[in-house]
Amino acid sequence: MSTNRRKFLRNITLGASALATGLPESMAQFAQKPGVFNMSGYAAPKMDTVRIGIVGLGMRGPGAVERMSFIEGVEIKALCDQYEERVVKAQEIVTKAGQPKPIGYYGNKDAWKKMCERDDLDLIYICTPWHLHTPMAVYAMEHGKHAATEVPAAVSMEECWQLVETSEKTKKHCMMLENCCYDFFEQLTLSLVRLGMLGETVHAEGAYIHDLRDLNFMKDNAGGYAEMWRLKENAGRNGNLYPTHGLGPIAQCLNINRGDQMDYLVSVSSADFMMQAMAKEKAAQDVFFQPYTDKRYRGNMNTTIIKTHKGKTMMVQHDVTSPRPYSRIHLISGTKGVASKWPSPERIAFGHGWLKPDGLKELYEKHQTPLVKHVGEIAKKIGGHGGMDFIMDWRLIDCLRNGLPLDQDVYDAALWSAIAPLSEQSVAKRGRSMDIPDFTRGNWKNNQPVDIALEKGKTTKVRAVVESGKQL
Repeated sequence: MSTNRRKFLRNITLGASALATGLPESMAQFAQKPGVFNMSGYAAPKMDTVRIGIVGLGMRGPGAVERMSFIEGVEIKALCDQYEERVVKAQEIVTKAGQPKPIGYYGNKDAWKKMCERDDLDLIYICTPWHLHTPMAVYAMEHGKHAATEVPAAVSMEECWQLVETSEKTKKHCMMLENCCYDFFEQLTLSLVRLGMLGETVHAEGAYIHDLRDLNFMKDNAGGYAEMWRLKENAGRNGNLYPTHGLGPIAQCLNINRGDQMDYLVSVSSADFMMQAMAKEKAAQDVFFQPYTDKRYRGNMNTTIIKTHKGKTMMVQHDVTSPRPYSRIHLISGTKGVASKWPSPERIAFGHGWLKPDGLKELYEKHQTPLVKHVGEIAKKIGGHGGMDFIMDWRLIDCLRNGLPLDQDVYDAALWSAIAPLSEQSVAKRGRSMDIPDFTRGNWKNNQPVDIALEKGKTTKVRAVVESGKQL
């Protein structure tokens, strides 16, 4: 066969793959080539002290600064935000904790690059708007730092592959900070799944149902999202834009990327019955909101169904514009039992009736993960969404200090984030099925499940916590 004919057939194959997955041809080529290095299970060289730079000090950053100040073996060396006053307030958090004042970076939107270029940082912790997560994480890894980014880690398929390629090339961790994986009931259900108490997991459900209308329409100078970036994300994209809070914990229960893999999805959205009407109502009282009245907002409710290679199903919902109580659903259905977190109260059943409160309490006492048993109570005192944020941060630092693999690697960051753009493509095509790329490039068949035994590590201590004037 001639060289030209081989190239012709190869291009047809790649083009067909791109059409099937909804990916640009260039992205289909990413999936075809072998990975440089398998980051799943990778243990970076351990470090006694983790020197951190934190960027983004608006909604989430200050909490991260405070939590990290409690963890021994952490030095917060640098803080960055485009607004000086935010940097100053975050510096005060560190100095009040009795630690040296971090260097501040501010004044323009590229100040974070100078921070990443420092040679005395080990980890860049990213709490910025979504569209900056991948550029910052990639820049950090390219400059020799591990990256930990708020969710989602990427907003496009191109960015998902960029994260994978950069992490494999640099051998630097890229962890998406999916805190919900560390919530107490989610950890319990993961433990029950590993023990086989729920049997073979057949189906799982997750969601992000959270009424954010008032916060999205809040002017920046009133404490809302900087430059109203989150409202803009919802005014031009239609799909499951924020899947990972519900998806991450159930993906771990199904051993996604580590024994099973997502195969394809279908996604549909309702019409928008709330956002444009709210924009017009606000514009009638304040001309500031007039530009937002002609936007085409995402549908109130998006429902995405995922099928795995082993025949399991996952349902993930997203609704941030309806007057509903908060819910991430978190339902794990197996051949021997079911666990369900929302609607409250938490429930577990091993038959046709839910366990009584005493039965649920006994499961917590006997079968909660060693991670929660080790640091859960102090995490409740420090806080961060009830303690799950601190458990996540402590675990990240303890893994880095002890040279242990992270619970969430770059493949999780890419895959869980990819559900957003893929759902958008499916919605735009009347719910057509979309193939989900395998970011592990086949390694999911041999990758080991997330370690919950906690047999190694646990050397990282927590600095004294003061509550109501008493040291705990």
